[in-house]
Amino acid sequence: MMTMILCFILFVLLIWAMINRLFIPKLTDKSEKRVTYPLLSVLVPLRNEERNVGDLLSSLSKVTYPNVEFIFLDDGSTDQTRPLLETYSQSLTNVTIIDGKPLPKGWVGKVHACYQLGAKARGEFLVFIDADIRIKPNTLHKALQLLEKHKAGLLTGFPFFPTTSFLSKLLVPMQHMIVLMHLPLFMANYTMKPAFTAAHGAFMFFSRAAYEKAGGHQTVQNSLVEDVHLTRAVKKSGSKAIIANVTTDVTCHMYDSNKEVWEGFSKNIFPGIGRSVILAAFLSIFYFMLFIVPLPLALFGLFTFQFYYLLPLTLTWVIKFFIDRSMNQEKWLWLFMPLSAISLLLVLYRSMSLSFNGKGFVWKGRRYS
Repeated sequence: MMTMILCFILFVLLIWAMINRLFIPKLTDKSEKRVTYPLLSVLVPLRNEERNVGDLLSSLSKVTYPNVEFIFLDDGSTDQTRPLLETYSQSLTNVTIIDGKPLPKGWVGKVHACYQLGAKARGEFLVFIDADIRIKPNTLHKALQLLEKHKAGLLTGFPFFPTTSFLSKLLVPMQHMIVLMHLPLFMANYTMKPAFTAAHGAFMFFSRAAYEKAGGHQTVQNSLVEDVHLTRAVKKSGSKAIIANVTTDVTCHMYDSNKEVWEGFSKNIFPGIGRSVILAAFLSIFYFMLFIVPLPLALFGLFTFQFYYLLPLTLTWVIKFFIDRSMNQEKWLWLFMPLSAISLLLVLYRSMSLSFNGKGFVWKGRRYS
């Protein structure tokens, strides 16, 4: 009976993911010629990003959009970020490099850096990207087209994530899983309801009007998940926000090591669900029953030659395979789905522990409560 119930629920979730996938638009494929090209400001905060500077600026040097300014903010880096910026920025035109001001009390470092960048920008559209982002040459053109098509004030999306370390393979692509499994994308993309919101701070494409109307980064100055909170502010202020499938156009080299994955997810995951213990309990039950239990059931079925016990694990794999393929993620990661679910819960509990024990979260050498 338990096996049949699990299979039914997993099948419903598969159908849900397939339907939900229909409501996440891709960037426009054709780069149509425009009568006018409004100025786009590409804004990049950097703190100790020497490993990313070269590839980042190489990517940006290939941008085909004809009217763009690039502004980089060095946020107190102690490595070679600044001299590398000065060297590699020679491949770009219309470039400004600024030094970040000291972090005021009550602000999160990245949020303060983005606030300064927004104040410096002159563009009609503001494109905030992280240093670990790489974009294809016509990405800005395509993103602008989709933003205008939906008459939206913000376009964001979860990029393609190359993975290196084992923990990154387990956890980083789960971001796509969470969006397609837990967020009703019709409500997120076609209504103004702030409750139905997701965003990825590594790629945020605003109209200046919507950004300023929402209050900009100043309105989320103390948020560790500023991308989601700023997206909600955009909706509350009366502008649409679109989550797009940007995986063919935007790549995010998010974390290089297991330690970075663990620390990064620990910083974001519990604050990302509003520090809700009730929601954490629900997610624990959801992932344990639907994505972890199928593995021991399958092993039991193999050892007892009762092969119908393999059905829940098979459906679990099919769900992950569908989502990975839909979002252009690496092959074969779906095989790790039970381990991914275990890792997700462990990092959730770690994030809760850091939140409740008073130690707070450490990121980029700064500690946040």
